Amino acid sequence: MLKKTVEPAEHFPAGHPNVAYGKVGVLLINLGTPEATSYWPMRRYLKEFLWDRRVIDVPRPIWWFILNCIILTTRPSKSGEAYEQIWNHELDESPLKTITRSQSEKVASKLAVHPGIEVEWAMRYGLPPIKEKIEKLKEAGCDRILLFPLYPQYSAATTASVQDKAFDALKEMRWQPALRTVPAFHDHPVYIDALVRSMQAHLATLDWTPDLVLASYHGLPKRYLDLGDPYHCHCMKTTRLMRERLGWEKDKLQVVFQSRFGSEEWLKPYAEDTVRELAQNGTKNLAMIMPAFISDCVETLEEIAIGLKEVFEEHGGENFAAIPCLNDSDEGIEVLTALVESELSGWL
Repeated sequence: MLKKTVEPAEHFPAGHPNVAYGKVGVLLINLGTPEATSYWPMRRYLKEFLWDRRVIDVPRPIWWFILNCIILTTRPSKSGEAYEQIWNHELDESPLKTITRSQSEKVASKLAVHPGIEVEWAMRYGLPPIKEKIEKLKEAGCDRILLFPLYPQYSAATTASVQDKAFDALKEMRWQPALRTVPAFHDHPVYIDALVRSMQAHLATLDWTPDLVLASYHGLPKRYLDLGDPYHCHCMKTTRLMRERLGWEKDKLQVVFQSRFGSEEWLKPYAEDTVRELAQNGTKNLAMIMPAFISDCVETLEEIAIGLKEVFEEHGGENFAAIPCLNDSDEGIEVLTALVESELSGWL
């Protein structure tokens, strides 16, 4: 049982604001989103994202010139066109924001059986910012906060960047809350089971059977792997566990890496090259699942479901399916809630 929130005003000088404490906060954190698809909102978002040293570790003077004088002059418009194809016009926001908000609300509903838990959500890049939500949880009386980076596989470019930003917020606090972080869950049985059940359910709705399924993960420069980033290993393990759970042979569920950026070598095999080669070599029916994404976003809804579908069909493929992420489905919320409850052990 959690302690009740109290206001120990007697411990502070007269006129000092009361301080609430005794609650536990849960902060779900996703990658981020622009606020609109036009040039300037896209530019602000891309600048924050691409200036992060965890994402691009090129020496700053060189990278400042490349980013500001080359990339940010053209890429915002191109990226804006991609976002426009999948934009939630009803709420005027990206699907990632819609889904993450819903995940937070549904997890909060599930956790309501535990008194004294506050659930919020934030974005690493864009709005709402991590610092603002940590402060909100603390003001609500949360003296213990669980950070939940929504990345199944760990990478310094994703999970570590989220935690860096949270730690930066704590640096400015006189009274810091205790902090825990949810570790990578790439091999967690509840996640693997949910992925497999979700994939099987989606494939059952098709009137055709895929010749094979590609498990597509967001790419990283190969150099990051050489420097010790475990991301590649985590991706391979997720796929192996899915394959074992399905009872499939290795060629039935294959790994590819998407979203390559820049000129250096990234993790291989590349998704676009693989899809093209499969179609050219006679594969007619292809499905793709994206186990690195807990929520659908521009990389899954536009790059895969639209872009790679076109590549496949243009080179001879006939049937293509992009399997939705877990999102705020019952399976997805079950995964998030189970992981939160596990990591709150001792705080509940």
